[in-house]
Amino acid sequence: MKTQFATLAALLLIGAAAQAQDLKKADGVLVDSAGKTVYTFDKDAAGSGKSACAGPCIQNWPAVPAPAQVAEPYSVITRDDGSKQLAYKGKPLYTFVKDAKAGDRSGDNFKDVWHVVKD
Repeated sequence: MKTQFATLAALLLIGAAAQAQDLKKADGVLVDSAGKTVYTFDKDAAGSGKSACAGPCIQNWPAVPAPAQVAEPYSVITRDDGSKQLAYKGKPLYTFVKDAKAGDRSGDNFKDVWHVVKD
């Protein structure tokens, strides 16, 4: 019984991690389930639980929505509007509206404050 419980717990953790990670690695960077590149913003402080991107910023850099459960190194922040945003190693995650197709990275080093997420 103890072994079955441990196995079930491990499967649940793996499932939670997989759910949180509609993100995957492609060509050395994290991408979402549609293959769109994922970015961090230098003005976001890791571990602060806050996003510095709002207003016109969030229109151009949509937040990566958080699933119900996540596992390390992912976490969830609550945006000022109450929505949940996925974070990686404490940094909120975003996509870029000018990335038209999977694999585009036109936001990398944009204004020297936006960066692709490399693992």
